[in-house]
Amino acid sequence: MTPRSTNEAAGGAPARATAARRASGARRREEILRIAVETFATRGYHNASLAEIAERAGLTQAGLLHHFRSKTALLSGVLELRDSSEIEALGPGRPRGTAFLDHLVETVRLNSTREGIVRLYAVLSAESVTEGHPAQQFFRDRYDGLRALVTEALREACELGEVDADLDVESVASAVIAVMDGLQVQWLLAPRSVDMAAVTRRVLTALLADLRPPAAGPAGSGPGDASGTP
Repeated sequence: MTPRSTNEAAGGAPARATAARRASGARRREEILRIAVETFATRGYHNASLAEIAERAGLTQAGLLHHFRSKTALLSGVLELRDSSEIEALGPGRPRGTAFLDHLVETVRLNSTREGIVRLYAVLSAESVTEGHPAQQFFRDRYDGLRALVTEALREACELGEVDADLDVESVASAVIAVMDGLQVQWLLAPRSVDMAAVTRRVLTALLADLRPPAAGPAGSGPGDASGTP
């Protein structure tokens, strides 16, 4: 081995060791987050303790704080993990108009296979309405964003002639979200009795049927035609 190759090998060893430590740290953080997701989903944010999460992760509380500087920071990591799952479910592109509502049904179907994520969302979103909860702004922003997304899709549906152009898109968007979130709670309490995707599909189908523009009748059959109707 030449002096140059010897120096390169010596210089590469610390870099490899650093990369290995970073990879190990990332795996450890992910493990802690998974445990925190389960703990927050089961006990809620306020009732879960750092000591409990640390013990379940095989760490001291100080060791846990090495990865997450506070309980609030750990909660932020959990919410980011949940959000990444939601983005993954949405996919790289968004269908337009009523096709987006079909896509929401598929997201609900996927959520029925991710009980831990659904429970986390249900527990923390309900807790977030309490004064001073650290996740309150996250859920406020999330609902604002989701309403805007559904509202935009409904406006597209109006432009495409799929629903009545006079539709109050904001209130319908809120109703769609209410159906999805309400079904999650019912499903968590009685998973064998509630098919979230099927019920979501049924409600959206009925909603859209009511919102579709009236079909044009045969020529001369409308109000004020020659049939003698005044």
